[in-house]
Amino acid sequence: MGDDTAATRVRVRNRRGEGARLRDEIVTAAVALLDETGDESALTLRSVARRVGIAAPSIYRHFPDQPAIMLAVVRSAFTELDEHLRTAEDAAGDAPRERLTALCRSYLEFAQAHPGRYRTMFAGLWIPDLNESSVTEEDMVELGRASLRRFAAALEGCVTAGCATSTDVSADAVALWLGLHGLAHQRAVAPSFPWPPDIAERVITTLAHLTDG
Repeated sequence: MGDDTAATRVRVRNRRGEGARLRDEIVTAAVALLDETGDESALTLRSVARRVGIAAPSIYRHFPDQPAIMLAVVRSAFTELDEHLRTAEDAAGDAPRERLTALCRSYLEFAQAHPGRYRTMFAGLWIPDLNESSVTEEDMVELGRASLRRFAAALEGCVTAGCATSTDVSADAVALWLGLHGLAHQRAVAPSFPWPPDIAERVITTLAHLTDG
């Protein structure tokens, strides 16, 4: 690992009133560590502080504990995922089926491009005892809701356009996400498996109840 003092980069102190900037730097450093190591256990108060170039106690002004940093990292990842989905959906045009398909493909692309973040977002290994940390149940419940609502809205658009036969959009949106998540996970852990070239289309068509038309 090397000497901590040597590993700590020199950081220019923020001016008075720039605390929000330091908070953002802490989150950015934590995300970078996660991307580099692919291991959420590498994100300790000490390692993140070293990466930013500050003393570990300085982090406590912005994050009360390590789970709070992890929550910020996961929130950042979900925000990035939702932006990725929105961009793909907007680029797909106005046809409901193409918009939903673009969303699904974009989801799988994000998972493949950011395996460390994706695993941390959904594996749950970082989740602490909610009775012993600053992270609350409400914090956890809100994670990923924006993206799930986006899937539900796209599926509703397909139903309205007559290209999907779902009779329970909310439940089928969850089922669709579960299918995509399962595929993304299995692709990551079993890359040598002979995946059918159209496996994504099969998952999307079946779980979204898309019609042939």
